[in-house]
Formats: sequence, structure tokens, C-alpha cells
Amino acid sequence: MVLTIITGVIALLVGMGISYFLWDKMLAQKVASIKKNAESDAEMVRRQKELQAKERFIQLKSEHEKIVNERNSKLSQAETRVNQKEASISQKIEDLARKKNEVEAIQEKLRAQIEVSEKKAEELDKARREQIEKLQTISGLSAEEAKSQLVESLKEEARSMATGYVNEIMEEAKMTANKESKRIVVQTIQRVAAEAAIENSVTVFNVEDEIKGRIIGREGRNIRALEAATGIEIVVDDTPEAIILSSFDPLRREIARLALHQLVLDGRIHPARIEEVVEKVKKQVEEEMVEIGKRTSIDLGVHGLHPELIKLIGKMKYRSSYGQNLLQHSREVANLCSVMATELGLNAKLAKRAGLLHDIGKVAEEEKDLPHALAGMKLAEKYKERPEVCNAIGSHHEEVEMTSLISPVVQICDAISGARPGARREIAEQYIKRLNDLESLALSYPGVTKTFAIQAGRELRVIVGSEKVTDAGIEDLSLELAKKIQDEMTYPGQIKITVIRETRAVSFAK
Repeated sequence: MVLTIITGVIALLVGMGISYFLWDKMLAQKVASIKKNAESDAEMVRRQKELQAKERFIQLKSEHEKIVNERNSKLSQAETRVNQKEASISQKIEDLARKKNEVEAIQEKLRAQIEVSEKKAEELDKARREQIEKLQTISGLSAEEAKSQLVESLKEEARSMATGYVNEIMEEAKMTANKESKRIVVQTIQRVAAEAAIENSVTVFNVEDEIKGRIIGREGRNIRALEAATGIEIVVDDTPEAIILSSFDPLRREIARLALHQLVLDGRIHPARIEEVVEKVKKQVEEEMVEIGKRTSIDLGVHGLHPELIKLIGKMKYRSSYGQNLLQHSREVANLCSVMATELGLNAKLAKRAGLLHDIGKVAEEEKDLPHALAGMKLAEKYKERPEVCNAIGSHHEEVEMTSLISPVVQICDAISGARPGARREIAEQYIKRLNDLESLALSYPGVTKTFAIQAGRELRVIVGSEKVTDAGIEDLSLELAKKIQDEMTYPGQIKITVIRETRAVSFAK
């Protein structure tokens, strides 16, 4: 039993030794194989790096050679240019030397000629003195006395001849000037054609008959609110599908027409809505005036105007001058000025600018007490217009002295435009001025907020502030207005003065 165990142990030990020997041999072989593979990989990496280094060296060498060649090329070109400049400078130096020699030769010739001329001049002077001495001996007069007699005789002859020439030139100039001025004026009128504009004091608003009752409103409250907001008279009669808007002010009629159009389209017609729409339309009309002013200035080629002047130009569409539309009149004067200035050789653009702005004072809210020409001149000066334009505006009715040639051109063209047959109606202008004066007179009283002259000036409607004028005060105000109008104004028939607060008091100036 023991022997068997010992034999087994010995066998186990012998097997373990053999296994260890074999494992050690295998491990040695594996290490050798790994080492061999590592050496092979290292050699391959070394060769790759050497190849990359060689390629990089060749690339850098090529780039360096390229840079060197470019530099050499530039140096060669620079050297060529320098050589060319040296050759050119050498040629110029040779030309200068040759010219210097030529100049020296010419100077020598001139010196010789001058010497000869001086000798001849001395001889001529000597001969002249001898002749003068002989003449003095023959005539018995000295040289100074002879000179003075000759000069006096020449003066008298020159005066008589000059007087004749001046008279001839003056007569010819007068005839030519008259003929030329007539030609220019006639040609200017022929080249600018404009239609005769006649302003009316009524506007017809087309509306269906069933809408008329809604416009009038219960007990007339809608039509009264519309008249109070716009300052016009609205006539609703038996005329089919038409309402008449009556006012001397075209701007008020246009605002009323647009407001009525919007109210009819909207369908909501009541006093609060009427006031809201009228205020909205007023803003729209102001924007439209700006657009009209811009289009007019662009059409005429007048640029660089101040925005306020552009707005006033647009406002001229809703104003008339002696029955003639003010914007059409101003456009026509601008075109006439351009044509006439071109014919006279003046600045056509500046003349056209002055012609367009010459009546700007008629639509200005400022300086109402001044004539429109002076008011327009002050506006032009305020908005930095050129002095020639300002003077042309202020002097076209001779309120100020003319200081430039453009001023008489504007004055003449304004007269041409206004003198066309059918262009103006003096009676209409006087009528509008009377209505404006009527409104201004009532507006001068304290507490008065709005004044409207309606019914062709037969009624003055005055709206007062409820916080400044009491119910009892409107009676006194209507009486005072009636008396003042009666004392200070001239008018046909009678004028009805209606003062509106919450109640109305009516008196008549007879």
C-alpha cells in the first residue's frame, strides 16, 4: 500500500517535470517569434518613415526652387526696367544737350539782330528829331502845342461819331428787344398748353334715395352732426339719387364727400360715428396732400423741397385763385418759367422752382395778415430756399424790389397764366375773400372754436366751447357779431348768425 502511494507520487512528479520542460520550450519559441515579428514591423516602419522624409524633402526642395525662380524672374524684370529707364534717361540727356546747343546758337543770332536793330533805331530816332525840328521851323509851333491841337480835334470827332453810334445802337436795341420779348412770350404761351379751370362751390354726392333718410337721422341729428363736423351745408331735396354739398372751401367739400362715402359704405350713421369718420378722413386728406405734393415735384423735376413745402403744394389742389385751381396755376407758371428762362439763357431749374412756389403763401396758415407774396417769401426763407427763389416769390406782385433776373420771369409767367381767357373769375375771388373775412371775424371772439360760412355767405354758423361760454352768453355773442358784421363788412342782403352750444340763439344783421 505504501509502495503504491510512493510509486504514484514519483510518477506524478516525473509528469510535472516533463510538462514544465515542454511549457518552457514552447514559451521560448513564442518569445522568439514575437521578437522576430517586432523587428520586422520596426524595419517596415523605419522604411516608411524614410520614404516619407524623402518625399517631404523633394516637395520642399521643389517649392524652394519655385520661389527662387520667381524671385529671379522678378529681379530679371526689374533689371530690364532699370536698363530701359537708363537708356531713356541717356536719350533725354542727349536731347537736352542738343537743344541747349541749338538755343545757344539762336541766342547768338538774336544778339546780333538786336545790335543791328539798336543801330537802326538810333538812326530812325535821329531822323525823326531832324524832321520834327524842320516841322517846328516851318509851322512855328512846338511839338507839345501840335500834339494838344491834334488831340483836341480827334476828341471832338470821336465824340460826334460816338454819339451817332450810341443813338443808332439804342434804337436798334429797343426795336430788337421789343421784337425778341414778344417772340419769347408768344413762343412760351404756345409751348405750354393748359386747360381753363373753373371752381364750383357745390359738389354732388350720388346716393340711393333710401339712404337719404338715414343720412338725415332722427329729427335731423345726423345731418346736423355732419354739418357741424365738416363746416358745409348739406342740401337733401327731391333730386333723385343725389345730395348737394355746398361750401366755398373745396377742402371742406372733399372731406365731407369722403366722410359720407365711408359712412354709407359702413352703414353705421350716428353722431359719434360721424365725428370719428370725419377726423379719420381729415388725416387721410392730409396724407393725400403730401402725396400730391410729392408727385407734383417729381413730375416737374423740382427736388430737395422741405416736407412742409411739399405738403403746402399738395394743399393747393384744394384752393382756387380767382376761380382758377391754384395747383394747376402753379404747375402752369412753373412750366412757363422753365421755357422762358431757357429762351433767355437763365437757370431753367431755378426758374421752375420759383414758379411752382410763387403762390405758396395763399395756402399758408402762418402770416395771414401779410399779402400772399410776402407770406410765401417768409415761408421760403424759413425752409432754406435760395435767395433768388425767395425774391422771385416776394416780388411777383412788386411788394419787394427785384434782385435777380428770375423775378421778372416769374412775374410775367404769373400774368400770362392768369390772363388766359376763362382762367380766372374776379367775382368768385371776391366772394371767397368775403366769406374768409366773415369766418375770421367770428373766430376772433374768445370762446369760439369753429366758424363756418354757409349758404353762399348768407349764414354764419359759430360753434363755441361749453366751458368758456354760457347759455346766456351765446345770445350776447350773436348780437355782438351781428352788430360788428353790420358795421365793418359790405355784403348783399342779410346774414344769419347762428351760435351753437347746447342751445342756439339766432339774430339777423340787417
